[in-house]
This record gives sequence, structure tokens and C-alpha cells, in this order.
Amino acid sequence: MPRTILVAYASKHGSTRETAEAIGGMLRDEGLWVETNEAAAVTSVFGYDGVVLGGSLYAGRWHGDSRAFLKRHGKQLESVPLAIFAMGPKSSSEDDLAGARKQLDQNLKKFPDVHPFSIAIFGGVIDPTKLHFPFSKLPATDARDWDAIRRWAEEVACAVEVRTAAVA
Repeated sequence: MPRTILVAYASKHGSTRETAEAIGGMLRDEGLWVETNEAAAVTSVFGYDGVVLGGSLYAGRWHGDSRAFLKRHGKQLESVPLAIFAMGPKSSSEDDLAGARKQLDQNLKKFPDVHPFSIAIFGGVIDPTKLHFPFSKLPATDARDWDAIRRWAEEVACAVEVRTAAVA
């Protein structure tokens, strides 16, 4: 029977949701059953063989709904494989990704009992039409590296299969 994975996300302008939905599709391609839902709407992680949680980074803070998800489900997540991703850097350069990773790590320090088996940072999206002045004057960019996202989703699928098989 295929493993069931929850892909939960917190998105301010939609690009993290799009990425989470794409990751869900990639996990399905790997033979997993996937449910994708907004992090704020998830009432329980019971019954899932793994959880992927994504959130956007803004000014060094991970989306509040992602942090609330960890607070709300932290105890249950101790026994469920958890993978985390964040989006936000304006480019996919090593420096931007490393800086965003430091920001995410700072946010995750507030959850010492949460131990994700994988953490990834992906470039973000700037859509000036969805932003208020002065940010509405920024150039439009999409720094998501879809090949890196696919590789990460494949690694997550493999790890969930291995981790849940070891428990069974």
C-alpha cells in the first residue's frame, strides 16, 4: 500500500502554494499518496506516513502559519518523518540560499523538539502586481529552480519510504 504524505504550506502571495502543489505532484510521481492543504487548515497529522511543511520567508521570518503548524502539531511530529522547505530569496545563488537557510534555522530554533530529516530552501517569486508600494516597483522575478525542487521531492519520497519501512 502506498505511503500517505501530507504537504502543508503557508503562502502569502501564492508562490509557496504553487510550489507545494508541484511537490505534491512530484511525490505522486514517486508512487506516494499525497494530500495538499494550507497549514492553518490542518487539524491533525495523525495517520500520515510523512509530512512536508513549506512556508515563505519574509524579512527573516518564516510564515506565521508554518510556525503555528509546528507549535500545534509538534508532539505528533515526533513520530512522523518531517521535511521542511522555505521560499524567499530573490535568487537561487549560493549566497542568497545560504542566507535564507540561516534565517530558517533561526526560526526553527524555537521548536527544539522538532527534528526534520530534510530542510530545503528555494528561490522565491516577486510579482509586483501583488505587492504594495514601494515593493510594487520591484522587477518581476521567479527564482525557483524546478530541477532542484524535483530532486528534493525525489529525496523526500525515498527517505519517507525507507523511514516508514524501518518502523513497520
